Amino acid sequence: MNPGPLRLVLVRHGQTDANVRRELDSVPPGAPLNDLGLSQAQAAGERLATHPVTAVHASRATRAQQTAAPIAAAHGLDVVVHDGVHEIFIGDLEGRSDREAREQFDVVYGAWWKGDLDARLPGGESAHDLRDRYLPVVERITDGAHGDVVLVSHGAAIRLAAAALLGDTAETLYVPNTGLVVLVPDPAMPGGWALDHWDSAPPVPGDVTAGGAPR
Repeated sequence: MNPGPLRLVLVRHGQTDANVRRELDSVPPGAPLNDLGLSQAQAAGERLATHPVTAVHASRATRAQQTAAPIAAAHGLDVVVHDGVHEIFIGDLEGRSDREAREQFDVVYGAWWKGDLDARLPGGESAHDLRDRYLPVVERITDGAHGDVVLVSHGAAIRLAAAALLGDTAETLYVPNTGLVVLVPDPAMPGGWALDHWDSAPPVPGDVTAGGAPR
């Protein structure tokens, strides 16, 4: 069966207890999925079961691989794990869930949104750092591919990488747990991408992906 034209399907992992605690959790392997997250992963597998999925990829984080597993199983595929597509490294804020840590993250994310992609989290990464490791993986897994290429990753990483692929600075749309961001090759720009679909939901206060445009 012809899998059809290429689509890059970016999937955020399911919920973890760290998400529930609003904890900044960026270092793999990280927290596993909780019971709700496992149910969300199963639902993601069912949602994509009728799609022409030709490959399933995931970050090194446990939660990403657990989310990818039902998607891959629905198509008789293995999950291919990659370095480079894990969450943006939080640095000195790792493991914190207090308001001060969240405010520090929001300040840096606001700088990225304004175009200062060299701004970095204390002891952590900049948006440029994230893109420099993430985008080459996207290029490798989509080169010559057809059908739906699924990559299970992380909220802030997906937002920053998708924005780069779309030619923007920092995307402002929230990505819920197991939300999909679907990109297609842009016929008007060889090597470029266009937005096909972005799952949306009300942002969860304290979620690292919930920030929007700076005020």
